Amino acid sequence: MSYLSAQTELTEPDRLPLAGLLALAMTSFICIVTETMPAGLLPQISQSFGISPALAGQMVTAYALGSLLAAIPLTIATRGWRRRNVLLTTVVGFLIFNSATALSTNIWLTLAARFFAGVAAGLAWSLLAGYARRMVAPHQQGRALAVAMVGTPIALSLGVPLGTFMGSVIGWRAAFWIMSALALILIAWVLAKVPDYPGQPTHERMPLLKVFTTPGVRPVLAVVIAWMLAHNILYTYIAPFVAPAGLTDRIDLVLLAFGAAALAGIWITGKLVDSFLRATVLASLAAFALTTLVFGLGTLNPLVVYLGVAVWGITFGGAATLLQTALADTAGSGSDVALSMNVVAWNSAIAGGGLLGGFLLQTWGAGSFPLALTLLLLVGLAIAWSAKIHGFRPGRRTAESPSISH
Repeated sequence: MSYLSAQTELTEPDRLPLAGLLALAMTSFICIVTETMPAGLLPQISQSFGISPALAGQMVTAYALGSLLAAIPLTIATRGWRRRNVLLTTVVGFLIFNSATALSTNIWLTLAARFFAGVAAGLAWSLLAGYARRMVAPHQQGRALAVAMVGTPIALSLGVPLGTFMGSVIGWRAAFWIMSALALILIAWVLAKVPDYPGQPTHERMPLLKVFTTPGVRPVLAVVIAWMLAHNILYTYIAPFVAPAGLTDRIDLVLLAFGAAALAGIWITGKLVDSFLRATVLASLAAFALTTLVFGLGTLNPLVVYLGVAVWGITFGGAATLLQTALADTAGSGSDVALSMNVVAWNSAIAGGGLLGGFLLQTWGAGSFPLALTLLLLVGLAIAWSAKIHGFRPGRRTAESPSISH
């Protein structure tokens, strides 16, 4: 059964299936909170195991490594599975491995559990965009993806502070039990509200290399890396960056401002993505680049920081929706595999942002960030601008887009 024929089963063409899409948003929320929560719990975890905070911090690394290594092979291996079974497999993975993390009294067992939780996340991220697109008519795919991605900015702004709060009130193990309980609720939600679709028939499956060499796929992935490298340098090292503005003790408010702006950004993107995808990508990159330029031009003060963080948040909020829509449209019947490449690119940028940001911080200080970010964003802008025929095409997305041949 082709993706196009699956689309014809939908009813009421202009109503989004919100219950199903919000279940996907809950999945993305669990993915990110599970990943970032340990960063807010490091003192309690290191004390509990009698280890250094640096070793405890490898709980985040193990998770990211699992996502990186598993996304592409697991996506290829499960292409023929019914879609809801794949989704449930990832959520059951979160239930099992967050529970194992909560129960473990050995750091190496904990790191193994974190690795496999990351594996579940890698498969989930590869699946979510294609699933959201499949639930609606082609002209609504951008809006549907915006709804499915709404869990991301909420989790990014709340994940670490939520972990810190829960760790101090109920203990770090209880925080992971809560994540397991959320996974259990999500399993029931998926069974009740998320429609099922067949897997991809063998004759429609494109080889990995063919997907990668599809015109437009590589430029979109290059933009993902440039944009997310810039984002993650700033996000990872936001504390030392805003210190000159006297905001060291207000990181929670800075992240809250970022999260609120990102929510606004995802709403704006949902309105624009199906009609103005290319223009919105170019405007987002240009606005972020201009913000980093302003950061570098003068002395940072709280007003400049909060305004800049708001613009950054708005541009980031819609990034996942814009980039995944462009990638899936471009890849056509290879969209699931292309989206698994996106997971690898995204996670590589998270790791690369930590490494490159750390190098810049140690070598030249946080004052070197604006120039580096501006250069990265200008590279991304140049690639997006040049990918006019394949990748970031002008005009409205239509039912004739390659995205429907899934």
